[in-house]
Amino acid sequence: MTQPTTTKNDPTRKPLNATIGEWYPEDPDFWQRQGQRIATRNLWISIPCLLLSFCVWMLFSTVAVNLNKVGFHFSTDQLFLLTALPSVSGALLRVPYSFVIPLCGGRRWTTLSTLILVIPCLWLGFVVQDTQTSYHTFVIISLLCGFAGANFASSMANISFFFPKARQGGALGLNGGLGNLGVSVMQILVPLVIFLPLLGSAGGVTQADGSTVWLYRAAWIWVPFLLVAALAAWFGMNDLSTNKASISQQLPVLKRLHLWVLSFLYLSTFGSFIGFSAGFAMLAKTQFPDIVILHYAFFGPLLGALARPVGGMLSDHFGGVRVTLINFILMALFSVLLYLSLAADGHAGSFAVFFGLFMLLFLTAGLGSGSTFQMIAVIFRRLTAERVKARGGSDDDALREAATDSAAALGFISAIGAIGGFFIPKAFGTSLELTGSPAGAIKVFILCYAVCVLITWLFYGRKTVR
Repeated sequence: MTQPTTTKNDPTRKPLNATIGEWYPEDPDFWQRQGQRIATRNLWISIPCLLLSFCVWMLFSTVAVNLNKVGFHFSTDQLFLLTALPSVSGALLRVPYSFVIPLCGGRRWTTLSTLILVIPCLWLGFVVQDTQTSYHTFVIISLLCGFAGANFASSMANISFFFPKARQGGALGLNGGLGNLGVSVMQILVPLVIFLPLLGSAGGVTQADGSTVWLYRAAWIWVPFLLVAALAAWFGMNDLSTNKASISQQLPVLKRLHLWVLSFLYLSTFGSFIGFSAGFAMLAKTQFPDIVILHYAFFGPLLGALARPVGGMLSDHFGGVRVTLINFILMALFSVLLYLSLAADGHAGSFAVFFGLFMLLFLTAGLGSGSTFQMIAVIFRRLTAERVKARGGSDDDALREAATDSAAALGFISAIGAIGGFFIPKAFGTSLELTGSPAGAIKVFILCYAVCVLITWLFYGRKTVR
């Protein structure tokens, strides 16, 4: 393929599933004539694929709450563990997923990684109908749901290749933020399909109060959507051959100090969002058993998901460091207020206060996820470009290597962030088991956010990083 033109060699005139041989997002003329159209199409197919991945990833946050209602007899700590395990496997798998896009291409990998999610959905739908199913089987399925969480790393790395640096904050914010909406979409849709006789009465379990639960639908409802999304990815997305890179070319990013610093910051923002999403319903049930928490659980993930692209866009305008610093201060403040509002000797807890403060934490966790991700892309592209030019490399070499390093860093840091989805619900479960209160876990969160304020200021706040 020749230098991009509007002739028959124009990549937009090739079949939609073709590999694009040349890509120049930083060239304003190329971007206006054809780059923006291709990038936007790939983004809007990537978003529903990622949204469905989040639906499957956080499936146990709703299923676990209802397992004992359909005849299982698991302890509270066991149920908290089922909600936390997808984040463990998701975090571990994000490491290889973060390197896979330059190896095999975004179109191919998005299709395959979406199709894989049909397996845990089908299996879970079968086993919840058999009360003799062992706890270990649920553990395995819960870990398989982590494949869905790993998709975030490859999805964000893929989209970062398509957009110029100046537009990456907004594009990654939309992809990640609207993808994160999958948590609230799942928490809205699952109660509807498992409690309402919309699809026939077969397979339902009647409870003591006379109501019926069709829990298998919580898993099977996603199968047709996953199949359609996989087809859309195969026929509508593109592979960029210009961003091919071996694992050995991507691994040096692990030696960068900023990778580990930004990993901790992202763990504290996105990790909080996904951890609260996984554990909030179970925690609220233990603190306020008279409240039907599934009627309200989706509000937090919805706020956080909608806030993520806003965090990216604010960072593009005001600077990611400034937005992130203010956000961590607010997260620490809201955590202190949440701790003070817990039930204790002499006063009862208030669900309204508890719920309101958690919504603010979801909101700031979402904003911070967008702002820290914008920081990652900007900082790694700048530092890599400076390093390449210092050794005599050309501008094209700098742009190419910076894009590869940035994508690898985005994927790897997202892997670290995902582990928050395990630590937070497990911390709640352990704190409740040991003391009967979540206060111990919240103290740890307060300390973490305070440390993040200090780190953000020391590493980036005193510098001109935007």
